[in-house]
Amino acid sequence: MNKKRKIFCTLGPSTFNKDFLKFSNNKISLLRLNMSHVAIKTLKKKIMFIKKYSKVPICIDTEGAQIRTKIRKRKKYKTNQKLSIYKNKGNFNIYPREVFDKIKKSDFLSIGFDGLEVKVIKVTQNILSCRVIKGGLIENNKGVHLINRSIKLNFLTEKDKIAINIAKKMNINHYALSFTNTHKDILKFNQLLKNKVKIFKIETKNALKNLNKIILAGQNFLIDRGDLSKDVSIEMLPFVQRKVLKIAKKNNKKVYVATNFLESMVKNKYPNRGEANDIYNTLESGAAGLVLAAETAIGKYPKECVIFLKKIIKVFNYYK
Repeated sequence: MNKKRKIFCTLGPSTFNKDFLKFSNNKISLLRLNMSHVAIKTLKKKIMFIKKYSKVPICIDTEGAQIRTKIRKRKKYKTNQKLSIYKNKGNFNIYPREVFDKIKKSDFLSIGFDGLEVKVIKVTQNILSCRVIKGGLIENNKGVHLINRSIKLNFLTEKDKIAINIAKKMNINHYALSFTNTHKDILKFNQLLKNKVKIFKIETKNALKNLNKIILAGQNFLIDRGDLSKDVSIEMLPFVQRKVLKIAKKNNKKVYVATNFLESMVKNKYPNRGEANDIYNTLESGAAGLVLAAETAIGKYPKECVIFLKKIIKVFNYYK
């Protein structure tokens, strides 16, 4: 099982060009389009452009059941500052829009990956008034996690449904479901995308609670360590990763792993020793493949990242 380890790459400003797409042929197994960062109006054009220069399969990665920021102007907040979330107008909104009415007084929100945490101190019809508990930067299109409780969200956004319809018409065969929470999400996604390759992303505490049923219901999975680290303390991530891989291996299912493999190479040309060990240990634990996210979407050295992964996979295959 998993004799050939695969490399998936997220396309973004650094790689959405003919040079990288030509390079991807015979080196990358899957090119990921993250719908959280792709506008519907540009999707068809992007797919056509990719197909023009690359033969690598394209994966439509859905937004899924996640709350995200909609910010007009990025801003740094300090502890104890006040912050307002508006239903419609204003600098800071949340998406999907129906989530606004589900937020309650005394809820705690973790926003983005810069450590920003706020407490909701007052709720009106159009404004959620918050106090900053931990300072940090607020930016557009970043994840918002409700710390103290769970709220039910649709497993797909309206944007996802439109994107899937476009992709189907363009003969796209691979789809990823973000924020898979239960095996029922898998059943619904399977029904929607019969005869397609589906990847189910494990990135929430709910997914871990329902892990056995989830693994049995699907065939291909992806551990997204970035969003998962907002639901599970970071010191628990190595244990969780190994647990998922162990259960998947027992049931003959494939698991890919994403986030922070070559984070230093977003800015630097070479990886560090910790990253090399992380990659090797992940392969040794039974991962079917590795996923590059920021490294290839916005990083300075996307080709070098792919080349390094291929080198370490070669070493792993030789010495295992």
